[in-house]
Amino acid sequence: MDTTFRSIAPGPVHRWGGAGLVVARRADLHREPLLSPAERRVVQALPAWRQAEWTAGRLLAKRLVGEVRAVPAREVEILPREDGSPCVVVGGSPAPDVHLSISHTARHVAAAVSPQPVGVDLCETASAAAVRRVAYYILCPEELSLLGTVGRDRPEVLAGAWALKEAAVKADRNGVFGGAPRRVVILGLRPPVLSGPRRAMVWQAGEAVLALVLAQPAAQPALLAIPSPGQAT
Repeated sequence: MDTTFRSIAPGPVHRWGGAGLVVARRADLHREPLLSPAERRVVQALPAWRQAEWTAGRLLAKRLVGEVRAVPAREVEILPREDGSPCVVVGGSPAPDVHLSISHTARHVAAAVSPQPVGVDLCETASAAAVRRVAYYILCPEELSLLGTVGRDRPEVLAGAWALKEAAVKADRNGVFGGAPRRVVILGLRPPVLSGPRRAMVWQAGEAVLALVLAQPAAQPALLAIPSPGQAT
C-alpha cells in the first residue's frame, strides 16, 4: 500500500537531528518504571478519564530519559511546570538541559527528548474527519493548496498536517488553540518544512502519524549518545 510517510518502528529509541524519540502502542506498555510519589499526587488530581493516558505518557518518557541519561528510569520524574509542559527531574534535581515532549492518543504514546526545544505529536488517521472540520482554523489557504498536491483527502495527509502544527506549538511552549498554529506555516510536507528556525520530520506509526519538531536548528551540544540501533530517517 502506498504511504505518504516513512514508517517508524514502535518500541526502540530512535535518533533524529540530535533528539531521542520513542513511540509505543499503549497496549504494549508495561507499568514499569513505577510512578514516584510526586507523580502519583499529580495523576490522582486529574479527572479519571485523563489518568490512564497521563500515566502511559510519563512511563514511556521516564524510560526514554533513563536511556539517554544512562540512569535507572526509577530515578527519573516527569512533573508539570506551571504552564503544564513536562519538566524532567533526575535524582531529585531538575535537568534543564533536557527538553521533553509527550503525546498520546487512544492507541499510541510517544515521547521525545532533545538539548533544544522539542515538540512531538501523534494524530490517529481515524481522526482525519475531525481534522478536516477544523482545517480552516489552523491552516491558511496556501497550506490547504500545498496539502492538495499530496492528496488532502488522504487521512495520513490531514493527520500529518495536524501533528506538524501541534508539535511545532509544543516546541514553542504554546497550545494548538488560538493564534499560535497560524504563526507556524507548513512550507512542505514530504519532506516536512516549516517556517522559522525549525526542523521537522513526520513518520507513519501504525494507525497514527507522528511528527517531531525541533525549534532551534542551530548546532547544539549532544544530549548523550543514545544506546539504541534505532535511526529514524
